[in-house]
Amino acid sequence: MAFGDKLKAIRLQAGLTQKNLADNLNVTKRTIQKYEAGITFPNSDKLTQISKFFGVSIDSLITEQEEFIAQAYEEDGPRGLKYATTLVNELSGIFAGGRLSEADKDAVMRAIQNAYWTAKEDSKKYTPIKYRNNVNNT
Repeated sequence: MAFGDKLKAIRLQAGLTQKNLADNLNVTKRTIQKYEAGITFPNSDKLTQISKFFGVSIDSLITEQEEFIAQAYEEDGPRGLKYATTLVNELSGIFAGGRLSEADKDAVMRAIQNAYWTAKEDSKKYTPIKYRNNVNNT
C-alpha cells in the first residue's frame, strides 16, 4: 500500500477530515490532498510529525522506494520526484517475473538508488559554474 493510501486509511480510522488533519499538522488541506493522491510526499520533518501525531512508526507509513522518492523530491523538487518515480517504476517492472527473493530485490533496488545519488553528486562536478544555480533551481 502506498503512503497516500496509508495516510488516508489512518486519517479515516481516526475519524478526521482532510481539513482536521491539515489544521493539526499546520499545512493546507490541499497539501493533505496531494499527499493522499501521491502527487507529493512530506519532507522528513513533516513525515516525523505525521508519525508522532498518529502514534505509528515512519516505517509503517512509507516504503523504502517511497522514502527514496521523497528524498529525491526534497533535494531536487518536482524534477527529482519525476526522475525518482520513473526509476522506481521501471525497476519494479524488472522484478515482475518474481525470480528474485524479496531480500535480493531490496538489495538490487538499494544498489540502484545508491548509483542514482552517486551519479547526481558526480554530475555536479562537471556542471559549469555559471549553470550550477540554474540546475539546482529547475
